[in-house]
Amino acid sequence: MATNAFSSSSKPLIPIFTGEKYEFWSIKMKTLFRSQDLRDLVEYGFVDLEDPDEEAEDRLKEVKKKDAKALFLIQQAVHETIFSRIAAATTSLEAWQILKKEFQGSSKVMTVKLQTYRRDFETLSMKGNEFVQTYLSRVSSLVNQMKSYGEAISEETVVAKVLRSLTPKFEHIVAAIEEAHDLSDYSFDELMSSLQAHEDRLLRSQEKNEEKAFQVKGEMYENTAGCGSGRGGIRGRGRGRGGGRSGSSEELQNKVFKCYYCDKPGHREVDCCKKQKDEKNQASFAEEPDEEKIWGKNVSLWWLFKISKILGLLVWLYAVFVDLEL
Repeated sequence: MATNAFSSSSKPLIPIFTGEKYEFWSIKMKTLFRSQDLRDLVEYGFVDLEDPDEEAEDRLKEVKKKDAKALFLIQQAVHETIFSRIAAATTSLEAWQILKKEFQGSSKVMTVKLQTYRRDFETLSMKGNEFVQTYLSRVSSLVNQMKSYGEAISEETVVAKVLRSLTPKFEHIVAAIEEAHDLSDYSFDELMSSLQAHEDRLLRSQEKNEEKAFQVKGEMYENTAGCGSGRGGIRGRGRGRGGGRSGSSEELQNKVFKCYYCDKPGHREVDCCKKQKDEKNQASFAEEPDEEKIWGKNVSLWWLFKISKILGLLVWLYAVFVDLEL
């Protein structure tokens, strides 16, 4: 919404109405009328006496002068595309009513719109991934729209609505606010400050937890890789370098995992490299048994077993050759 200015720099800027967001523009204009002591003239108009006496005529002349000023403000506050609709108006009341009826609607239309806003207010709730400031801005915008249509909604009602429509992560702060404050005296701005401070604490705590989990996961990966490459043990990298934090990486890992196979800290039994190597060796032994282990140190018996196998093979070949000759 554009703005325009009076010729004097001390005069306030005039908001320009372009045909959109009439509710907000009318609020700004009403404030401007009050600052110039013109609100009553614009809202209620004046009575033009037919045959006034000299004193009444002077007062009427002064009223008409103020009304002309108000009409001029309205004319200056609308875009050229809107001005043609109020060009024939001779009083500020007439021009104001034309704009109000066309862009805000009749009393019946206003009632329907207000009912819609009321329903939106009742069903309004905070989204799971929404920040407090964003949600409170939505609430404030909806409340202002309701007020522009004549709804008298108290701050206590708005505060109570916000408290019961927050996400579960705010349950503790909601209980604390309801216990420590009287909602009839608790302002919307105070509520906003408390909720934003609580959200900041939650975000800081979440960042610390994520950082700690990432560090532990990285150290666990290093420990597993170190076992596989023969280093076996913990790499004491730690986080105490200039940070003032006590304790080492080894102490942290000892609290997290301990292998019951190799009796070393920093990894679980299912990830133990020593156990995996042993199981692999046992499997290879089962597939290809060592004959020397079977026969032991009796070498003569082992050679006798080999010779008997060779003789058996020769007898089989001889039998096959004889069959072929026949």
